[in-house]
Amino acid sequence: MPVEIRLLAWSCFLGLVHIIAASASGLQQRGGFAWASGNREGQTPEVTGAAARLEKASKNFFETFPIFAALVLACVAVGRHNTAVVLGAYLYFFGRLVYLPVYGFGVPKVRSIVWGVSIVGILFVLWGLFIKILPY
Repeated sequence: MPVEIRLLAWSCFLGLVHIIAASASGLQQRGGFAWASGNREGQTPEVTGAAARLEKASKNFFETFPIFAALVLACVAVGRHNTAVVLGAYLYFFGRLVYLPVYGFGVPKVRSIVWGVSIVGILFVLWGLFIKILPY
């Protein structure tokens, strides 16, 4: 299995971690299990603090993940397994892995840098898709 597919699978798992972290962190502020198991009609109660930051981190992950996934799958489909694609996949995955706790703990400048690393990862995968460079 190509390493970029493995990193895509781990990124899928990371997406589940984002969902669980965002849901669990805001559960008590929204009314606990009674609220979670109800029909949730009407306005969803707002959360604050780390719970709000984890929700934003989750939304941010799901803004970038489809682009990353599509590019990795396109690279595999056309046989572009090169240094740029592999490096980009690593940058994306580890950038997103670090992003969740950094955003959850509210570290503003580091959060932006880590987000930038994941975006650079996407750009590397995109570059590797179109540019024929050294094979991995």
